Amino acid sequence: MTIKSATLAALLLSLSLLLGACMPSPDAPQAEGKPYHHLADGRFRNPPGSPPRTAGFSDFAPFLLGQFVRSFDPPVPPPGHVLNPAEVQAGRAALAGQDHITWLGHAAFLMRLNGATLITDPYLATRAGPYFLGPQRYVPSALGVEQLPPLDLLLVSHNHYDHLDERTVEALPHKERVTVIVPLKLGAFFRERGYANVVELDWYDSTERNGLKVTAVPAVHFSRRTLFDTNRTLWAGFIIEGGGKRVYFSGDTAYGAAFKEIGNRFAPVDLALIGIGAYEPQAIMKATHATPEEAVLIGRDIGARRLVGMHWGTVVLTQEPAFEAAPRFRAAGGQAGYAPDAVLPLKIGESLGF
Repeated sequence: MTIKSATLAALLLSLSLLLGACMPSPDAPQAEGKPYHHLADGRFRNPPGSPPRTAGFSDFAPFLLGQFVRSFDPPVPPPGHVLNPAEVQAGRAALAGQDHITWLGHAAFLMRLNGATLITDPYLATRAGPYFLGPQRYVPSALGVEQLPPLDLLLVSHNHYDHLDERTVEALPHKERVTVIVPLKLGAFFRERGYANVVELDWYDSTERNGLKVTAVPAVHFSRRTLFDTNRTLWAGFIIEGGGKRVYFSGDTAYGAAFKEIGNRFAPVDLALIGIGAYEPQAIMKATHATPEEAVLIGRDIGARRLVGMHWGTVVLTQEPAFEAAPRFRAAGGQAGYAPDAVLPLKIGESLGF
C-alpha cells in the first residue's frame, strides 16, 4: 500500500469512527439508581452543563479532506521544542529522588510522586491508530518503552488511540506488578493483555496504591474505538494525591460546568496537566477539547497553582497551527493573573520539579 492510499484509508477510518454511531442525547434515559452520566442502555454521557456535540457530515468532510492534505506536509518543530536524549536524561537525573514530571509528548507524562512512579496515557508509538492507520506523530516520544523506569501505576483516561496505545500497552514490562487505573468498563482491555492488577473507577471514586490516592473526576469528552462502541466505556481525568501534594491530569476534555465542582472538592491543586491543543475547527472540537484559553479557565476553576499544557506539539490531529497553542496558553495565563513561571508549555522531554 502506498503512503497516499494508507493515509486516505486512515482518514476514511476516522470519518467512520466520527460519524458511524450516534452520540447519546442529553435527554436519553438515565440508569435507575445511577448518577446522571450513566444511561439506561449501559452507555455514558457528559456531565450537566457540558457543551453539546452538534457537528455533522458537512463539518467533518472538509475537515478530514484538509487533514489528508496536511498529512503530506508535517510540521517542523521550532528550535528548542524537543530535548535531545542526553538532555532528557540529565534533566531527570537532576531531579532524582524528588517529586517531578517528565513530558514524553502529547498526554504522556512520567511522574514521580511520594516515592511512586507512574505514567499517564502512554501513547509512545509512531501512529495513533491500529496497524498502519491513524495520524503519524512528527516528534518521537522523549523516552521509549525500554528506557522507562519500573512503573508502579499506569493511568489511562479514555480509549482513543492517541491515549490508549495498544503497542505501548503490549510492550510495557512487569505487567504482574503494575497497577492499572482506568475509567469504568476499560479494564478488560488491560486484563486481556496480561495485566494482573486493574482498577476501574467511576467519577469521584478513589483507590489508594503505592502511597498515592487516585480519584477519577469528570471530563467533557466521549469514547469510541470501533464503529460499534460509542461511549461504552467511561472517560475521566484524575486527581493524584501523595506526600501532601495534589496533581490533576485532565485527559481529553472540553470546558464545562463540571470543573467548578471539581474545584469545590479538591482545591487547591499544586500542579495541573491540562490539554491545550486540538481545538480547531471549533464547530467540531468545542465539545471535546479545550482551547488554550479554556485550559486556563479549567485551571482557575479547580484552584490550580501551576499549569502545564499538554496534548499539543506532537501529532497533527486538528487544524490549528501546530505550535500556536503554547503562546496562547501563556498569554491567557497572564491575563488570568498567573505568574509567568506558573503557566508552562514544557519542551518535549523536559522535567519539572514540584
